[in-house]
Amino acid sequence: MQEAFKNSFSHTMNSTKTGPIHMPNDARMVEVEVQHLVKNFGKHEAVRDVSFTIGKGEIFGLLGPNGAGKSTTINMLCGYLKPTSGDVTISGLTLSAHLRKVKGIIGVVPQEIALYKDLNSLENLEFFGKIYGMSKKECQQRSEELLHFVGLYDRRKDAVKTFSGGMQRRINMAVGLMNEPEFLMMDEPTVGVDPQSRENIFTTIEQIRDQGTTLLYTTHYMEEAERLCDRIAIMDEGQIIALGTLEQLLALRDQQQEVQRPHGLQELFIQLTGKTLRD
Repeated sequence: MQEAFKNSFSHTMNSTKTGPIHMPNDARMVEVEVQHLVKNFGKHEAVRDVSFTIGKGEIFGLLGPNGAGKSTTINMLCGYLKPTSGDVTISGLTLSAHLRKVKGIIGVVPQEIALYKDLNSLENLEFFGKIYGMSKKECQQRSEELLHFVGLYDRRKDAVKTFSGGMQRRINMAVGLMNEPEFLMMDEPTVGVDPQSRENIFTTIEQIRDQGTTLLYTTHYMEEAERLCDRIAIMDEGQIIALGTLEQLLALRDQQQEVQRPHGLQELFIQLTGKTLRD
């Protein structure tokens, strides 16, 4: 039954001439274009011909079970990994030809906390600002601006090691915003945080989106994707097996009616992959 649903889904995606595989939601300007990405590690094909677009100001969700190829895809988008084949275009610049320029207009919020715990939050932000080539004055001004933005300006002189997990996540997010990126990649930014901190992070992400930043968002929490993401791609075994708005994804049924409309993203995910998100 799961295989029938997956085959029907793929047929629907491929047969829709104006389907979501090629155009971002509401036909907004394309900010990111991923073109036939392939990544091999020896004989293992970790990413298999992945293509999608992200519209300017869109929050694009990338979901998949462990080992699906999400992290490898993100690492190629960041320029950390060189694709075996394929290319990525961000704001009109290809990674293959303009890697240094692309790195200057993207931001990354990694899953692991990437902070110097003995430094205070202001020092952390200023340190990363210098890596981007910002002047001392620019670093200080941008750091203070971001600390206000994430609600931690009053703790600017406190060592990061004294912060709660949620507060560290917010500083981690501020670091990813230091260079005012046009495209921000966020890899599970709410892991291990309490509900109040998670809500604060959600609000910050929505504000970033409202300012016109384009975001790629990965999460193991389905309710986060349902709330935040304009479109969602589900990845499994190195391929994108489904892509669309939440309503488009939930509306699809097996042509023979063997599988009824999923009640939510969690049920759809299991129908498509046969796995839970953390498998």
